[in-house]
Amino acid sequence: MDSYLSPAGLRAVSELSYLTATNVARYRAIMKFVYLEYQRLKYWLRPEEIYEGVTAWSVLEGYTMEQCVSDLESLKNWGNLASRHDGGRALSLEEYMRKKSQYLLTPYSIEIERMLEALEKVKGYGGSLETTYFDTISECVHQIREKGDLFEEGEALQNWEKLYVAFKTMHENAADFIASIHSIQADEMMATDGFLMLKDNLVNYLQHFVKSLQRSAYRIEGQLQRVRDGMRDLYIERVLEDELRKPRLEEGKSAEELRAEFHQGWMNLKRWFIGDELEQSELTLLEKATKETIAKVVRSAVRLQERRRGGVSRRNDLENLGRRFAELENLDEAHKLAAYAFGLFPSRHLQGEDRRETERADASTWEEPPNVRLIRTRSRKRASKSASEPMRTHTAKREAYRKQVEAQLEEERAFVTWMREAGERSIIELPVLKAKDRMRLLQWIGRCTATASRSFVTSDGYKVAIAWPEHDEDAVLRSEDGELIMANYRISVTGGEARNG
Repeated sequence: MDSYLSPAGLRAVSELSYLTATNVARYRAIMKFVYLEYQRLKYWLRPEEIYEGVTAWSVLEGYTMEQCVSDLESLKNWGNLASRHDGGRALSLEEYMRKKSQYLLTPYSIEIERMLEALEKVKGYGGSLETTYFDTISECVHQIREKGDLFEEGEALQNWEKLYVAFKTMHENAADFIASIHSIQADEMMATDGFLMLKDNLVNYLQHFVKSLQRSAYRIEGQLQRVRDGMRDLYIERVLEDELRKPRLEEGKSAEELRAEFHQGWMNLKRWFIGDELEQSELTLLEKATKETIAKVVRSAVRLQERRRGGVSRRNDLENLGRRFAELENLDEAHKLAAYAFGLFPSRHLQGEDRRETERADASTWEEPPNVRLIRTRSRKRASKSASEPMRTHTAKREAYRKQVEAQLEEERAFVTWMREAGERSIIELPVLKAKDRMRLLQWIGRCTATASRSFVTSDGYKVAIAWPEHDEDAVLRSEDGELIMANYRISVTGGEARNG
């Protein structure tokens, strides 16, 4: 399992009760005031201070000090506030008789008020497609590959925080931005004429992100694949050591919980860029979603332009054209004007072979004798029955195509068999290949690199797998139609005995 759910994670959250209570306005006013004072670094507050602060807003009519004290006790019982006895001197008999306390926000309440403060600022999905996060992630992963477990004290934790914050922010911003494009508000905006002014900037913005995604994100994928499990574990241990060195006044997570949290974070990062055997990577899905968004924007702009063109009135143009026709003196001039204004009328294309009487290049078409073609009538009257035509047969074409496909399959089987008998080989060990074999080999490599297992199974039951070069070395793939410099993959073909037997 990716995470562990404890029974404490399923408890009822009493700290949220004040958001749905009967006197919710009074409770929220108190919590808002205490939270604002907390941000001003004033933590312990007396009931008199809270009452004065709430009544100064003039949002609660008829609010009394007794109601304020009762509300503070309710918030204390729900776990929103903690209290302590106020040992100060009493200035009146009423203060002396009343049990004096000071109140402090609890950690749960601080997070709840922060959440509410953030919710008040939400005006939509927001988000953005920033490409700088990819550079930050690439830099951090490259640093992990270079230093391994040789980080200085505190440097590994700093690298991890920088890496994971950039990854989390990039993922959330991209998801929010794509969701905003598919929201109801975006659909309504794309149906307005003002959208045409934004279309070019939006398409350029999305295209720039896709280019950066293809250039930077796939480089990160290659770097993550080169971080082996041993190097990853050493790096996580350095991060854990830096985290445990921090002085803590309260009881925090244990070393095992922190180690599991860091390991899960790394797996999330790797799964986002590389994927796993069960599903595609989030990187691939984000690229696909961005391209679909570009297509949606372009389609919306085309529909708007067609609608605008369809609603344009041609009355003035047609009246002007009619006056020009009325001013002409003969029919030939009217024919010429009609040709300029309307062009050629729709024509019918008749298929057949012309019988030419001469091969002269300067012979005019109008001098050739006509070729008579019988055409079917468009009358709705039932036509007389004509002689039935024989059914056309395409047996010869199908047979020729079948032989062509069988020849291609035979060539592919021969190449697969040759690769299987040759055993595991690297690119540099291969002899000069035929052009078709070179294309098949590159197709294999493309299919393998597109899967998390770096392998696939052919229709004949052969398993084709590739392995990355250990030292990032390059090799030359030689073929009859040229040479190609590429990574020195190791290719193996196994299986297929049951099918061939």
